[in-house]
Amino acid sequence: MSSAARSTPAAKGASSPAEPLAHQVLAGLAQHRIVTTSQLRRMLRPDRTRQLMSRVLNRLRSDGFVDCVVLPDANRTRTNAWYLTQEGARLTRDLPVLRGRPPYPITSTTAASLKTPHTLAVVRAHLAFAADARRLGHEHGPWDWTPEVSHSIGEGERIVADALMYYTVLESEHRQKLRAFMEVDRSTMSSERLAVKLIEYARLFQYEAQPVGRRRQATAGPAWLRWYPVFPRVLFVLTGASRARLENRMSDLQAMVAQHPLVAALAREVQLGAAVLEDLEQHGSAQDVWLPLTGGRPRPWTDL
Repeated sequence: MSSAARSTPAAKGASSPAEPLAHQVLAGLAQHRIVTTSQLRRMLRPDRTRQLMSRVLNRLRSDGFVDCVVLPDANRTRTNAWYLTQEGARLTRDLPVLRGRPPYPITSTTAASLKTPHTLAVVRAHLAFAADARRLGHEHGPWDWTPEVSHSIGEGERIVADALMYYTVLESEHRQKLRAFMEVDRSTMSSERLAVKLIEYARLFQYEAQPVGRRRQATAGPAWLRWYPVFPRVLFVLTGASRARLENRMSDLQAMVAQHPLVAALAREVQLGAAVLEDLEQHGSAQDVWLPLTGGRPRPWTDL
């Protein structure tokens, strides 16, 4: 069947109870790139069954909007990781929740396989915060987590955060809006390269864009003020190694804060912390599992 003959999800009948979920699945895959069936259920319908999500995904796959790769599993259970096809990416590019986001369509199962391990770890971190938000009555949903946020840091270089998180704490009648740059580390790079990310954030904190052909304006201020009223927290989420090795990587992050003057200046103004992904999943992201990179005992990420 040609693509012109296929029905888009919007054309299949708005009265179907699965119809809004189909739209959300497409938007969720556009937002988060690659997500397993179980993760999509926890993200979009945590109170519903896995079978419901599977039915929607299989229908979208038959329509040519999504595809999947099968993840290797020691228990030999089939786990599908889903992503948008080029046609699915085209269908979602004008969705309001994705406005202004550049598309990142995945064009083959090989490309999907290369991206899957890291992308799924980033989604795991998001789901830990989302679960805590539901439990605590806070606001943090699928569209409050933007992967691969890029900013210039000068000299033709850019920093790309694994994700930018928006989180609203609700206490009585007060709303506290928080933001954080997320770095999810699977222990695939050296500890030194991980710690260098702190220098890049320190450069972003100080970077002031110079208008081409114009004299520097003393009151322009740092470039990040274009997007954020305050500089977001910087949170590292570590996984993929033994507890001892992960603790060593956290120590190296703390050493960078203590020894590098630009990072030390950043730490005086911005909250910096690190935690183990499995601790977030087991205990909750709001618990005392975050190690302040300036030193001290573990605490909630909001109290770094």
